[in-house]
Amino acid sequence: MTDATIPSTAREIHLAARPTGVPTVANFALVERPLPALADGQILVRNTWMSVDPYMRGRMDDRPSYIAPFQVGEALEGSAVGAVIASASSIPVGATVTHFAGWRDYSVVDADTATPVDTSLAAPQHYLGALGTTGLTAYAALVDVARVEPGDTVFISAAAGAVGSVAGQIAKRLGAARVVGSAGGAVKTALLLDEFGFDAALDYREGDLAGQLAAAAPGGIDVYLDSVGGEHLRVAVEAMRPAGRIALVGAISGYNGPTGEPGPDLYLAAVKELSLRGMLVTSYLPRFGEYIAKAAGWLADGTLRTRQTVYDGLDQAPTAFLGVLSGANTGKMLVRLP
Repeated sequence: MTDATIPSTAREIHLAARPTGVPTVANFALVERPLPALADGQILVRNTWMSVDPYMRGRMDDRPSYIAPFQVGEALEGSAVGAVIASASSIPVGATVTHFAGWRDYSVVDADTATPVDTSLAAPQHYLGALGTTGLTAYAALVDVARVEPGDTVFISAAAGAVGSVAGQIAKRLGAARVVGSAGGAVKTALLLDEFGFDAALDYREGDLAGQLAAAAPGGIDVYLDSVGGEHLRVAVEAMRPAGRIALVGAISGYNGPTGEPGPDLYLAAVKELSLRGMLVTSYLPRFGEYIAKAAGWLADGTLRTRQTVYDGLDQAPTAFLGVLSGANTGKMLVRLP
């Protein structure tokens, strides 16, 4: 089945050149290509929202990792949500789906890699943020990886970002006695306190992160969710109580190359018997059903608060990406497609 108006071409954002250090808009190109005919088991999706995520910086380099690097001259990819406008599968035209063939305005997708979503539970864009892998990352990090226990003191870096802002609220639900967040600038730190319910907020741009954390959590911390690495991770290890737990989610401070920031003292981690555990959200996808059932209700009753930073138009995707690397976003960074 098909929609009445099916385009013959799609626009895509390509990797024009691999960056050295901090990427620029010159590393991207907007390209128009013919749309292939649907094969059996495929759908054509008109994308309406596109996710912009910091992990994509690593895929711009040609080096081995847990996911293949982007190829120069080919389209980037990432999470997107949109409407099915043609189908050679059991997913009907008109369904709203999420998939991983974003950075295009139209995507031909194997139906078994797309997930229909219920837009009566939440607006479509939430399935890229609080109800997507962003929210699942926060949930799994604190439920499975670092295991928040009632009475814990929890420290969260990049706390005004997509994962951190959700994680702080989940930590409270899990019984944390005190939740401390780190963010850049007075506007973001105020948001942590006034909207996201953190007990204390550190402005890392003010310096003396260790001193700020000691003042906010004088008894030390039990759990740390790390999205930054570098100085944040070093300071967290120093502030950890014995048997503390750290979820290593990301290390954005080093994504563009060496920063010169000192890393953690692993001998200190040993003598404190700390647990530092890395995580990839793909390992926790079986938790999605459980998580969405909870988080959709939290969104509906207003107890899970979210923010989004939105750029309009596919041509603005590179600018949005550079913004998420520099911390320009509050909450989830998204591109809205007309």
